[in-house]
Amino acid sequence: MTAKVQMNEWRRKMSKNPSLTKTWTKGFQNKINQRIPDRVHQTVASAVRSMIETTLTGSDYVTATEPLKEGTLKDREEQLEETIRKYKRTASIEGAGTGFGGIFLSMTDFPLLLAIKMRFLFTAAHLYGFDPVKMEERLFLLQIFQMAFSGNKNKQETLVRMDDWEGFTSDFPGELTADEAMDWVAFQLEYRDFIDVPKTLQLIPGFGAIVGATINYHFLDLLGEAAKNCYRIRWFRQ
Repeated sequence: MTAKVQMNEWRRKMSKNPSLTKTWTKGFQNKINQRIPDRVHQTVASAVRSMIETTLTGSDYVTATEPLKEGTLKDREEQLEETIRKYKRTASIEGAGTGFGGIFLSMTDFPLLLAIKMRFLFTAAHLYGFDPVKMEERLFLLQIFQMAFSGNKNKQETLVRMDDWEGFTSDFPGELTADEAMDWVAFQLEYRDFIDVPKTLQLIPGFGAIVGATINYHFLDLLGEAAKNCYRIRWFRQ
């Protein structure tokens, strides 16, 4: 199956309306949310805010290497697959370690996992030849993040922006700012809702180690798939 066919299959999957099962799961999730300690919700919100600020203004995730300018799409994606495997292993080990300690140690997993995800995205940008030092490219990484970790409606809205990213960014007068391009409240809520149920199970001492390793591995898998296909959209448009 060619990269373009895979991308179109992924697009169709992202464009589907939520199933009855997902609708029921959302209601169940809302009930679970009410039982999660407030400090856990606060930890997630604080970690997401910190990640957003670091992504947009910091240099923590910037590497010394230059974006890859030469190479076919196949060459780049072979490197990306190896990168995904490496980050999935890292996330799995981190999730197992923090999940083993129960609620207090597991709370440290939220910022640690976010940092792993963002480092992966910065690496992915380099492999596809984009420079994440630029504001529009950093915002694009956050769009990929939304594609991986949000509900169907938000995925569909994000996909529309992905289809004409250059046009979307050029519509803003003057220099593009984060506040213009992103709805931060929706961003945080979508991410929190996406991860709440699986991450709640990680708070159980002992059992949480198994959950943490498995869930973190899965989350990096989702992020890798989203990054690959979002950059494919830009590759084929160019």
